[in-house]
Amino acid sequence: MITQITNENYEQEVLQAKGTVLVDFYADWCGPCQMQGPIIEELAAERTDVKFCKLNTDVAVAVAIENGITSIPTIMIVKDGNITFKEAGLMSKAELEKLL
Repeated sequence: MITQITNENYEQEVLQAKGTVLVDFYADWCGPCQMQGPIIEELAAERTDVKFCKLNTDVAVAVAIENGITSIPTIMIVKDGNITFKEAGLMSKAELEKLL
């Protein structure tokens, strides 16, 4: 399951979540984001130990700005409320698995 993140639920769903959270910052018009999406969905179906979230930067603008997102797709990993990884660019399934 993938949770859709908004300006309103970001703090509760990501920063206050226990354990590991992967956030995929994307936009519908972004080609590389459209390639990243199925990879995230595949991982979400396989990994129950990680919470997977997607944040549309065109909708949740405040959160994107707050997190310094200047390029998409950007993957951010949060562990127990602490950002441990944040990088822009398309990432393979193997690269994401190493981070988790």
